[in-house]
Amino acid sequence: MKFLDEAKIYVQSGDGGNGCVSFRREKFIEFGGPDGGDGGKGGDVVVEAVEGLNTLIDYRYQQHFKAGRGGNGMGKDRTGADGKNVVLKVPVGTQIYEEDGQTLIADLTAVGQRAVVAKGGNGGFGNAHFKSSTNRAPRHANPGQPGRELTIRLRLKLIADAGLVGLPNAGKSTFLAAVSAARPKIADYPFTTLHPQLGVAAVDGREFVLADLPGLIEGAHQGAGLGDRFLGHSERCRVLLHLVDGTHDDPGKAYRVVRGELEAYGRGLADKPEIVALTKVDALTDELLKTQAAKLERAAERTPLLLSAHSGRGVSEALRALLACIDAACSGATPMP
Repeated sequence: MKFLDEAKIYVQSGDGGNGCVSFRREKFIEFGGPDGGDGGKGGDVVVEAVEGLNTLIDYRYQQHFKAGRGGNGMGKDRTGADGKNVVLKVPVGTQIYEEDGQTLIADLTAVGQRAVVAKGGNGGFGNAHFKSSTNRAPRHANPGQPGRELTIRLRLKLIADAGLVGLPNAGKSTFLAAVSAARPKIADYPFTTLHPQLGVAAVDGREFVLADLPGLIEGAHQGAGLGDRFLGHSERCRVLLHLVDGTHDDPGKAYRVVRGELEAYGRGLADKPEIVALTKVDALTDELLKTQAAKLERAAERTPLLLSAHSGRGVSEALRALLACIDAACSGATPMP
């Protein structure tokens, strides 16, 4: 299934039904009186977070949704039927914005959460509603209220406990494949990952969700490469695992490029707990490994983990470090860098 994390749709709630003007017409009843029923309520447009979805692709092929109209009131005090609701099913983690893309309407972060984005119009009162001691035979009824029309934007931000960031070809997809059942595309050229990938990693009998995000390059916040549009998926992550290619000419510079893009993107990404790791260490000699690790340590101002997803070196240590940060974030404690 193709990945789509943004969609723009038009929704319209149902109009309320009209009230009815009616009088009883029965044999042997001289003064029947008004018996016009009320109109039914128009249907609502509801967005619901459900299990089993991880993309908004359904809303690429259908962008218009209209709820049912309320039925008109009828004689004999019969109320019109309510209009049928329209329920839009979306993945957990979907945010609903107004058309401007800035005003947040709802953030659906749990299965079963619902948000009414357009309420249906109320039904009009029938003439029986207006009966009183001074107005025994009202001959008017209210029309139903119109529904609401609006354009909304759906924006999916995948919910993961930890996120993988780094330059293209830093080994993010290889790491995800090594620690989970996910099978992202892996190749020896940049930008093999075009969409975020999720995997469930396990260590010491515990599990957490890990997200692999497409690689960043210098100028990504200005649209270079794939840009930073996928960084929104890391906003919900509790910790970032920053992977730096050990075969890169200057790992320190590679680290600073990604950090610069995170800071330029904003929204708290640069302030998230970060674990730094040097990858592909199995391809380095001992002497070169020391040199590359030292360059990265100076840039990151912390001792990096040494990783090799192929040989498994440092993988368990990285997972335990991520888990410790996740636990610290859940408890509100400040994790160790």
